[in-house]
Amino acid sequence: MKNSKLKRYLLGAVIFVIVLAGLFWPLPNYIEGPGDASNLSKIVSIKDHPDKHKGQFMLMSVSIAKARPVTYLYAKLSPYYSVVSDASVTAGQDMQEYDKVQHFYMESSIGQAIYTAYKHAHKEVKLDYRGIYVLDIQKKSKFRHKLHVGDVVESIDGHRFKSSTGFVNYVKKQKLGQRLTVTFRRNGHLHKVTAPLIMIAKHRAGIGITLTDDVKVQTNIPIKVNPGDVGGPSGGLMFSLQIYSQLTNKDLRHGQKVAGTGTVDGFGNVGEIGGIDKKIITAKKHGAKIFLAPYIKPTKEILKLEPGHQTNYQLAKETAKKYAPNMKVIPVQTFAQAVKILEKQ
Repeated sequence: MKNSKLKRYLLGAVIFVIVLAGLFWPLPNYIEGPGDASNLSKIVSIKDHPDKHKGQFMLMSVSIAKARPVTYLYAKLSPYYSVVSDASVTAGQDMQEYDKVQHFYMESSIGQAIYTAYKHAHKEVKLDYRGIYVLDIQKKSKFRHKLHVGDVVESIDGHRFKSSTGFVNYVKKQKLGQRLTVTFRRNGHLHKVTAPLIMIAKHRAGIGITLTDDVKVQTNIPIKVNPGDVGGPSGGLMFSLQIYSQLTNKDLRHGQKVAGTGTVDGFGNVGEIGGIDKKIITAKKHGAKIFLAPYIKPTKEILKLEPGHQTNYQLAKETAKKYAPNMKVIPVQTFAQAVKILEKQ
């Protein structure tokens, strides 16, 4: 009798451990799926320019979470979810570095959206170039433990430049092993570090960092944008449409929920993003009837390298046909084109 009870106890303990492992044991993967949709009128605030019109511009997001055995199995069985490798998500960065980069991408996309919207609305706006933002540092870089992801490089050897191109061109002219002094800003404080250059490409020396421009937008009409915990660059187009509609008081939504995605640059060009199929599902769940999808015509070279290449628009259209047949998916290449399309809806 005692042995029987002991066996049942042990069996229960084993099952309990298996269940816990299935729920919490981390796997070397992430799960991507449909995320949330945020009403941009609650995120964007422009002094003396309220959003007076019905409907919504919606900011779409993709959910991402560390894979566990149970969620891994669910993702494999669900058409809406994908299992992706750690490397494809974080590019080898730890989560603190990854979060910093995603936050910067969001701040950068907001800045570009503000600039684009104000320019098209003929409101005063200018860009203040602050330096280059460190997105990643190669393991072999001699600056690896001296520079951190999130630092902003302001000068090299005392030289300041007006864009990241100037920094890159200066470093290109230097020799392998030459020591450079980098002045950078971290948490509001200036620091200097000196280290030798490494070989980063054939016959080319470099610091060994991935970088992008750090630009601050200045406007005469005060604006505040608070995206919360959402990161990444893909909200640029929708931010710019929300800001533009408030500045001009144009009713671009006509009472509808308008979803969409895509980056936007200072010239108003719309760029492609990842996870657009998941965003279609999110848009459907939140009642969107229109979805603006980036479209960049693939070159012959891309089609040759990727015979099955799909543009953002093609994937969005295909997904909507299966899961959201009543949603109108519209291809857009520029911000100005998106405005014209919405004016006619």
